[in-house]
Amino acid sequence: MIAIEIREPGAPEVLVAAERPTPVPAAGEVLIKVAAAGVNRPDIFQRLGRYPPPPGASDIPGLEVAGTIEALGPDVRDWKTGDAVCALVAGGGYAQYCTAPSPQCLPVPRGLDMTAAAALPETFFTVWTNVFERGRLTAGESILIHGGSSGIGTTAIQLARAFGARAFATAGSAEKCAACERLGAERAINYRDADFAAAVKDATGGRGVDVVLDMVGGEYFARNIDVLAVEGRLVEIATLKGVQAELNIQTIMQRRLTITGSTLRARPVADKGVIAAAVHRHVWPLLESGAVKPIVHATFPLRDAAGAHRLMESSVHIGKIVLTV
Repeated sequence: MIAIEIREPGAPEVLVAAERPTPVPAAGEVLIKVAAAGVNRPDIFQRLGRYPPPPGASDIPGLEVAGTIEALGPDVRDWKTGDAVCALVAGGGYAQYCTAPSPQCLPVPRGLDMTAAAALPETFFTVWTNVFERGRLTAGESILIHGGSSGIGTTAIQLARAFGARAFATAGSAEKCAACERLGAERAINYRDADFAAAVKDATGGRGVDVVLDMVGGEYFARNIDVLAVEGRLVEIATLKGVQAELNIQTIMQRRLTITGSTLRARPVADKGVIAAAVHRHVWPLLESGAVKPIVHATFPLRDAAGAHRLMESSVHIGKIVLTV
């Protein structure tokens, strides 16, 4: 098969097409003939040598795919060859074939093509487990979503609104802010020219929000705490601008705040399977009804993975970038 290798850590040009043996599914896995693969920020970090795959995972980048099941490993009973699926994987997505644990596969939602389906697993699994499980967002509450125009952000805005919450977002341009508001954000704040904490507190009558979904990290920590309402929850999912921050413990105590967060890639298959089942139960009906949809900004052929990475690093995109095979 053709797969995209990282020749060495470096710029997008280190992504090169190479011949690899077609993988063989192990017990509990399926082999997927890949039609499309999502591109995610962790792929950039892996290419730069800053985010190695977990032990046992493929060194080929790519954390989500959509395609048809080509073969079944031992002990797989939930799927059959020919089934159209999308899957969360720990690596190996940038290729013509990819193995995936059976519990991490979901049927392609009715009405979506393979390109749209490939844009689902990484972002929808991440948003579900962090916003609704760890962040406990419920109808009538409010959430501030940083990076609102990203794949994670566009997903979080739509799901928050679909489940009856007020959504606020930050983004880095007027165009991106407008896109967030079209998707359902009550207000999107351009972080380059406004203080998001002040803007959100003003929009909520000084109360603040119940949940903050943050991918920025240390640089935003103090303002994230400031913008939380009493009993608020801060959920950290990335540290793009630093891993360290100072914490006023009395503030946490006085406002009864919760600080939590998670990563997804290295978690056990059983954990991811539980998340997949919850996403299938709660979110797939919204996708199939059209109430929620993945936002795909651009597609690139598999062999031009470097072009896809250049676009992601430019940060001009709104939503997801997908490789087509």
